[in-house]
Amino acid sequence: MKTNWKIFLVLVVIPMSMGGQPQNVGTVLRLDPALDEIVPAGAKIEKLAGGFKFTEGPIWIREGYLLFSDIPDNAIMKWAPEGTVSVFMKPSGYRGKAPFKGIESGSNGLTLDKQGRLTIAEHAGRRVTRLGKDGKLTVLAERYEGKRLNSPNDLVWKSDGSLYFTDPPYGLPTQSDNDPEKELPFNGVFRVAKGKLQLLVKDLTWPNGIAFSPDEKYLYVAVSDEAKKIWMRYEVKPDGTLANGKVFFDATSSTEDGAPDGMKVDQKGNVYGTGPGGVWIFSPEGRQLGTIKPPEVPANCGWGDADGKTLYMTARTGLYRIRLMIPGIRP
Repeated sequence: MKTNWKIFLVLVVIPMSMGGQPQNVGTVLRLDPALDEIVPAGAKIEKLAGGFKFTEGPIWIREGYLLFSDIPDNAIMKWAPEGTVSVFMKPSGYRGKAPFKGIESGSNGLTLDKQGRLTIAEHAGRRVTRLGKDGKLTVLAERYEGKRLNSPNDLVWKSDGSLYFTDPPYGLPTQSDNDPEKELPFNGVFRVAKGKLQLLVKDLTWPNGIAFSPDEKYLYVAVSDEAKKIWMRYEVKPDGTLANGKVFFDATSSTEDGAPDGMKVDQKGNVYGTGPGGVWIFSPEGRQLGTIKPPEVPANCGWGDADGKTLYMTARTGLYRIRLMIPGIRP
């Protein structure tokens, strides 16, 4: 369905203290020689902007700029290569008249469909929407069997035009499973296909980041559970449903800050999952090759620039990037 109003895109230039010239920061932890084919020797992590509240969902727009969510500020931000930062959309999630009761009022994950239209996990808005070229929002998913979704977190389009997304409770006021506003008794992984919402997985504690393998035979789902920090891998069946879910990697033993969150995949099938202490890089077989460690724990990452070899990272209050050797899979 389409809403009968237009979203206003606000372009307000942010003071240069939030942007400006990139600064070299952070480190790369190399655990396997295979990482040398991904992260070049001397690769630098650059800080592009800072001063945000909690960043998420970086997505490179084909016209040549990056969008990302600043969740507590209820805004989608725009970073341009010349170093400027501006507000692209506000509000981006919660649109109620009463003050939001929680701390994460905005959008979370962002992606693009085949036509390049921005698709938004509205998080505190408790729905998934798509922004048309005319500025109108189309609601793609809002209720399952008559009950409101928890708070859509991250999302990915499949080449057949179906949309997959995760739905933990982090956008609810208490961010918990016993939140009085939570209507579903589970935290699901969903699929939208031909206008219908389909539940695929409901036995994960807190499903979060989501990504396909290059051939779309597998779907990866991050689980942000401090008691069991895992990435799952599912086989994708011809009808789009999932089967044979297995633990792809278990990072529960890590004592660093953070848990599995947003993720992306490169064209050779390597998986980049934000997790404890940084962006963990895995081979397609699930072997950890190393970790990209900006000075703040990243919540998500995304491919950008014309060649798709730059990994942008949203990390707490800052935006970072690093140049790599293999192009990423991107919409």
